[in-house]
Amino acid sequence: MPLSEHEQRMLDEIERALYAEDPKFASSVRQNDLKSHRRRHLVRSAFVFVVGVSLLVAGVITPAPVLGVLGFVLMLLAGLALARGIARASKREGPSTPRFERPKASASGEGWRDRFEERWKHRWDDRDR
Repeated sequence: MPLSEHEQRMLDEIERALYAEDPKFASSVRQNDLKSHRRRHLVRSAFVFVVGVSLLVAGVITPAPVLGVLGFVLMLLAGLALARGIARASKREGPSTPRFERPKASASGEGWRDRFEERWKHRWDDRDR
């Protein structure tokens, strides 16, 4: 739900006051937004996944099966973290924002479904002529 004009003005005023009072803190907050945090989390998870793969391969090559088990566990946890992070990153702002817009009905009041159903009903009419 968007902010009203009054709320937006108040938020802008609070932001200007924050910059005037503590510009270092304000710039650090602005740089550390949620998107960059998620990106860092995904990069870390991918790195741990690669480390897990290398430990798994090292456990297979060397006579130490503990390395392989540790590598598998790391891969599993990092893969779950990656999947969760990707799912969170792909989510929209909130439940009120639609993923797609339905096409509006035409000026005659017919939507594309109505036109399609009408064509489907009369699909054999043209062949009989």
